[in-house]
Amino acid sequence: MFRRRVEVSTATMLERYRAGLFPMAETRESRDLFWLDPEKRGILPLENFHLPRRLRRTALSGEYAIVVDTQFEAVIDGCAAPAPGREESWINREIRALFLALHRQGHAHSVECLHDGALCGGLYGLSIGGAFFGESMFSRRRDASKVALAHLVARLRLGGYRLLDAQFITTHLAQFGAIEVGRRHYLTLLETATAEHGAWAQDAAAVREAVRDMREPA
Repeated sequence: MFRRRVEVSTATMLERYRAGLFPMAETRESRDLFWLDPEKRGILPLENFHLPRRLRRTALSGEYAIVVDTQFEAVIDGCAAPAPGREESWINREIRALFLALHRQGHAHSVECLHDGALCGGLYGLSIGGAFFGESMFSRRRDASKVALAHLVARLRLGGYRLLDAQFITTHLAQFGAIEVGRRHYLTLLETATAEHGAWAQDAAAVREAVRDMREPA
């Protein structure tokens, strides 16, 4: 991979994501921003998403209410905040500002998990055509981010999305069927997906039924 410092705008962000790059900072306090182009890319195949039975029960139990795009700023701040095992963050002030601007322009979205009306977990990412680039997630209650992820995948499936980019594979994502692909294959998937139209807005009841229909791990 390569990294180089750049000055960016929202237009630059969209252009670079289309080219297969994504930005990170060394720390949340860093003033530097780098574009990454890894040899291997993590993706979550939408049609092969694995939802464990226990997590499906949680997602459908009513314990959590799932909404989208109502607390985007709070979600990105939750993702950047220190947490056990994740004391540092790659989300610095510039990345935060850029994604807030992208959200205002309709390009960036959040999935929010609420418990008794309070935000307790969620995720955010960037949407370009039929590709969704998952940036980060956080959880303050058990399974909150996992439930948000299941709802994201259901929403993307219903909306005709073709690609869910996870950037890097983690143990957390592997349990859901995430795989790693080489750069050349990823760029082919990316070109196809961004040429399509993904519809973000979906009926909440339809998303819930799509979660119910998700398959369990083999």
